[in-house]
Amino acid sequence: MADSTEDDDSFTKPLGRCTVTYYGVGHMLNDITASCWFTYLLLFLTDIGLSPRDAATVMLSGQIADGFATIFAGELIDRFGHFKLWHGAGSVLVAISFSSVFGGCMPCKIFGTSSSTLRTVGYSMFAAIFNVGWAATQVSHMSMLNCITLNSTSRVILASCRNAFTMVANLSLYAVAFIVFGVTIASTHADIENQYRWIAYLSIFIGCCFVGIFHLGTKEPRLKVSLQGNNHLRISWTYWFRRVLYYQVALVYVLTRLVVNVSQAYLAFYVIDDLQMAQSAKALVPAMIYISSFLVSIILQEISWTGQCLKACYSAGAIVWIFCGAGILFLPGSMSAFMYIISVSIGIANALMMVTGVSMQSVLIDRDLNGCAFVCGSLSFMDKISCGLALFVLQSYQSTRVIQENHSNDVYFSVTRFGLGFVPAFCSLISVIVTYTMELQPARRKPLMEPLLV
Repeated sequence: MADSTEDDDSFTKPLGRCTVTYYGVGHMLNDITASCWFTYLLLFLTDIGLSPRDAATVMLSGQIADGFATIFAGELIDRFGHFKLWHGAGSVLVAISFSSVFGGCMPCKIFGTSSSTLRTVGYSMFAAIFNVGWAATQVSHMSMLNCITLNSTSRVILASCRNAFTMVANLSLYAVAFIVFGVTIASTHADIENQYRWIAYLSIFIGCCFVGIFHLGTKEPRLKVSLQGNNHLRISWTYWFRRVLYYQVALVYVLTRLVVNVSQAYLAFYVIDDLQMAQSAKALVPAMIYISSFLVSIILQEISWTGQCLKACYSAGAIVWIFCGAGILFLPGSMSAFMYIISVSIGIANALMMVTGVSMQSVLIDRDLNGCAFVCGSLSFMDKISCGLALFVLQSYQSTRVIQENHSNDVYFSVTRFGLGFVPAFCSLISVIVTYTMELQPARRKPLMEPLLV
């Protein structure tokens, strides 16, 4: 009995700085590869000769695999535990498959042919494996947080440390890409493959180093929370389906993710093909967006939130994105320097929309904690599928990639401009309308907002 009391006391004590740091670095591989996935995958695949439709098929296969794997990984981890085993296995899958996606077509080498069909199947296979591993790593790492400690303050510190290293991961990718694109010249397909191969391998190396630190420094959590006695309190899915707010929050969240992910996927295309900026801009522009978004998210954490404040900040971010979308649509190549100003505005808009969009889930869940997993899981599933389908449809209308050498002083309305400018702006407009119709609780004692980088 005394030993049990001592264990309970140890779980409620504040965690040491080393323990927090070891846990925080555990998602670095996922973060750096995910950033590379959305920023450079479509650009890489089309650069090496795949058609836009085939490139979109590769990304769609990964997004679908991610959506379903997230649901199954959570269920299996809940049943069998062993967080570090799931994390390690997922990290191995991520490292192997991601290096294959950006490192060349392995089936083509095995069968001695490089047909477009075989290349699409080969890249799609490893894209799906990558996203399965990514989901296993993400779910195990996030689930582990609540089983490390019962101290609520320490849990917040663990999440904050993880968020800090997410920023480090993203900026590490952009630093690597900035150097690679700046010091190497790609004049052939082989040169292009080498560029992205170096980016992928260096990203994997950086992420794996931090995964090793995580596994060496973090112990398997011993804290087990039994919910068997509360199974009868589990909230049915139909409870959420009967609530209008569920559909409103789901629509706003999905539209927000479409704004962020679709714009990120087409940003590199836009700065190179449409604006003809330097190759280093493929790294510099995304980095400026991420830095400004991170800084705004920190400021937002100091605000005392109410339902009306959530709606106002979200609407402000969406309106900023509408103006950014208009600027992207009509920005001529001769004024490409203005893209740096637009990128800062996009970062501000992304922060306002992401922070408040995620916070609306907290308003929806409120005290119905026994149903929060379904809410988060179902919204994440819809996010993954919708983003994959949107990118597939856009790429289907882009028959070939053509750099507009003769239109540097004109506005060329390409699919890239449409995807980066019109689609996010239109989604932002719809989300503002939906947000206006919401009836959120007027106030809460506890802040509703979650950090942007979760």
